[in-house]
Amino acid sequence: MTIKKRSILFVLFGLTLVGLIAFKVNRTSVEEKILSYTVDPISQNLKFYWRDENANVFGSINNLRTWLENKQETLVFAMNGGMYKPDNSPQGLFIQQHVALSPLDTSSGKGNFYLKPNGVFYITKEKLGVICKTTDFVNNSKIEYATQSGPMLVINGAIHSAFKEGSANLNIRNGVGILPDKKIIFAMSKKEINFYDFAKYFKDLGCKNALYLDGYVSRTYLPQKNWKQLDGDFGVIIAVTKGSL
Repeated sequence: MTIKKRSILFVLFGLTLVGLIAFKVNRTSVEEKILSYTVDPISQNLKFYWRDENANVFGSINNLRTWLENKQETLVFAMNGGMYKPDNSPQGLFIQQHVALSPLDTSSGKGNFYLKPNGVFYITKEKLGVICKTTDFVNNSKIEYATQSGPMLVINGAIHSAFKEGSANLNIRNGVGILPDKKIIFAMSKKEINFYDFAKYFKDLGCKNALYLDGYVSRTYLPQKNWKQLDGDFGVIIAVTKGSL
């Protein structure tokens, strides 16, 4: 091998090594900022909750966990699932077990919910997770669970045009995206983050569509990663459970 070829190989090796180090540092940085959980809706028991059988609003993750334990179910993961009104009723659409308990909101207004396009996250009876713009949503007999929120974070592979890189609008945020393999990723920032960076997190994972769920009130229960926020005063809660304690 000539000196020239050795030099080229050395340079290529160096560039590759630098790239791998940079990737590892970047991923570590992201993991420090974002708590995430990936769900396979086909094999896992994913449901949306709001009220119990006596019409009492769960409100907190702890109340939901206690209720589930009384039914011999273990709470694996939980996260607040969209914005809500002062009485803890869902803001916008909420479908539970094929029944629409709150209608789709297509009106305009102030606040994040109305930063158009907003959207709907739903689960079909075939256990397929879907996120779409509110204007594209069609209610049919195939939808088992649905929650509406806004704004959309990623729309057809592009970050929402209203988000600005470097924005000083920082807050705790949580959201949901659909991965290329059709699994569902839920994420919450551990620290304050702007909309652009939060949306970019989903986009970088390959999510064609992702939806913002809520802001500073957000809570996540994920004992698998030693994260156990059991408080809160929510409307809809999205949860994964397994049977038999």
